[in-house]
Amino acid sequence: MTAIGTLQLGLFLVFFVAILALTVWALVDCLTRPARAFPAADKRTRPFWAGILTAAVVVAFLAVPLGFAPSSFFQFLALLAAVAAVVYLVDVRPAVRPYSGRGPRGGSSRGGW
Repeated sequence: MTAIGTLQLGLFLVFFVAILALTVWALVDCLTRPARAFPAADKRTRPFWAGILTAAVVVAFLAVPLGFAPSSFFQFLALLAAVAAVVYLVDVRPAVRPYSGRGPRGGSSRGGW
């Protein structure tokens, strides 16, 4: 393998590990939120988001190049997994946060449940 090929594989590794970390963070955050917070924030249910994010974690894990180059199909799906995690983190997470019983300092002082 040439030096450029090694560099390219290293960059792919960093990129797909970052996607995996992003999806795991989104899934863990989703699972730590109370189920009642999602409908209260007028979002889909926690099982819906947990299912989407679990699938995203599995796909992101399969796309990480560990000793072999995964198919471009899994790499494309990993990009979709990153999109799902970003949608959760920038749209759903801020909406359910006030109903989660934890705010920026450990407790919510702006209403909620």
